[in-house]
This record gives sequence, C-alpha cells and structure tokens, in this order.
Amino acid sequence: MLPFIPVFPVIELAFSPIVTVGEMTVRIDTIALAVVIFASLIVAARIARRTPVDTTRSTEDPGPDPDDRNRLRADDLLYVAVAALPGAVVGGRIGYALDHLDYYTGHSSALLDVTQGSLSLSLAVVGGILTASIVAGLLGAPVGRWMHALVLPLLLLLAGGKLVMALGGSGQGLPWDGDWATAYLGPGPWGSLAPAVPSHPSQVYEALATTGVLLVMMCLLALGAFSRRTGTAFLLGIALWAAVRAAVASTWRDPAVVGQLRMEQVVSIVIAAVALVLAGLFAAGGAVRRRRRGVSPGGDGAGGGDGAARDGPDAELTWPNPEDRPRI
Repeated sequence: MLPFIPVFPVIELAFSPIVTVGEMTVRIDTIALAVVIFASLIVAARIARRTPVDTTRSTEDPGPDPDDRNRLRADDLLYVAVAALPGAVVGGRIGYALDHLDYYTGHSSALLDVTQGSLSLSLAVVGGILTASIVAGLLGAPVGRWMHALVLPLLLLLAGGKLVMALGGSGQGLPWDGDWATAYLGPGPWGSLAPAVPSHPSQVYEALATTGVLLVMMCLLALGAFSRRTGTAFLLGIALWAAVRAAVASTWRDPAVVGQLRMEQVVSIVIAAVALVLAGLFAAGGAVRRRRRGVSPGGDGAGGGDGAARDGPDAELTWPNPEDRPRI
C-alpha cells in the first residue's frame, strides 16, 4: 500500500487588507510591519546592552567614568537605525531602477519621482548598512561591535518583513497550481497583479528561508563561533540571506536578464560573494591583530619575558647573553 501523501489545495485568502478606525483607514500589513520593526529594535537594544565595546573588559566594568559602562549604548541604537533610512531609500531606488532598466533608461527623471514605482530590498539593505556604518563609526564604538550586535535583529526584520507582505498580497510569485499555491480573492486592494491567479507564495518562501538563516546564526553565536565580535558574523549572515534570496527569486515574476537569472538574483549573488570575501578579510585581519597584540616590544607584554627580543610577530624568541647585560 502506498503511504499517505497529503494533497494541499490552493490556499484562497479572502480577508480585507484594510482596517478602519473611525475615519482613518490603515493597511494590515502596514500595522504588522510597524510591529516587526519595533520588535527588531527591542531585540537589538537587548543585544547591544550585552555587547562590550572593549572585549577585554566586562560589560559592567565602568572604566574611568562610572556612568559609562563597557557596552553599546541603547540610545545610540536609534541614531544607527535612523541613519540606515537614507541609504536604504537610495539603494532601494537604484535596485528598482536596475529591475526596470529598460524603462528608466528612457525616463531617467522618473527615478527621482518617489511616488512612482517602489524600492528593491537587496540594494536597500546594502545602502542602509553603509549609511548606518558611517554613523556607528562616529559614535565611538568599533563598527564591528555594532555589526555583531545587529546581525540577528536585521535577519529578524528581513524575515518578518517578508512574512508581513503576505497580509497585503504583495510579493506573489509565478502562477502555479501546485500545493501551497495562494490566491487572493475579494476587492483588496492587493499588492500583486492578478492576485486571484494561484501562484507561488514567494514572500512566504523567503520569510521561511531567512528564518532558517536566523536560526543558523543563533546557533553559531551560541556556540561562540564569533567571540571576537569583529563583524564577521554580520557579513556571514548577510551572505547567507542573499544566497537564499537568490534561490527564492527563481519563483518570481521578473524577467530573466542574464541567462535564466533575474536582475535581483544577479544582485543577490554579487552581494553574497562580496560579503563572504569581506568576512574572510575581517577574520584574517582579526587573526593578524591578535598575533601582533601577543608581541611585547618592551618585553613586558603577553608572551615576552624579561629582555626577550622579537623581529616580528612570527619570529622566534632570542634571549640575551647574561655576560653582555649592563650592570644596574
């Protein structure tokens, strides 16, 4: 007897995406996105309070200023979050122009009209990271500490934001009549064209895949894989997210531009490759700095004895001849 294989019909969604409160109407996905952003900021603030600025000291060590604890400041997090907005808007707009390059090539002035079209997520993330990093560097704490603290909140935001899109009918993929296909019925307004046509729930695919990346990074961090907090974890998380986004994009409705690849797939693959290269450079740079800190030029630091001399970080120890040592 063949094993029982469940067959899932098309999932038909017929709720209203609009909530009316008095004379004000708000989309459900807008409310849900605000909740996701708030939750991500709360998680980021809690992680920041446990992230030391100086990894050689405890987070409760006040140092010279009793009011200045050795940890990232939660109030500085707001500056970093706000700083990400202009970069996200500019990057997202550039990404959207790449997705519709034929149109914007002949209508370049329309690129500045923010009421027309939308934003692309991949380059929005890159742009937000760049402007947020600039402000984070101005706040005094090493940028790598902020990157380490924000990898999980950012992945949470990306996963939750994609799942929220399902509430508004946005992000539907190619037409499909297989299991788990979704169709949006009723007047809407829905965020996808031909919402009643059963299609791949691509936004849900990406939300689940990003959640998987989030769980992987949580496990790696819990195992102490990134104890140096140099930003390597952040770059690895971004690389994994971009990789799964490129895979999910194969179900999108966008046209292919390079072989079978869509523009967002090309952009995501480039982001993943660059992030992996930078993660390797960060890890290698951290290793070099640790070796250099282990060298004591005067013989009083870690690894150097009285009178020990080294010509470089990998040089062998040479000890002076006691007969040649000057009298005190």
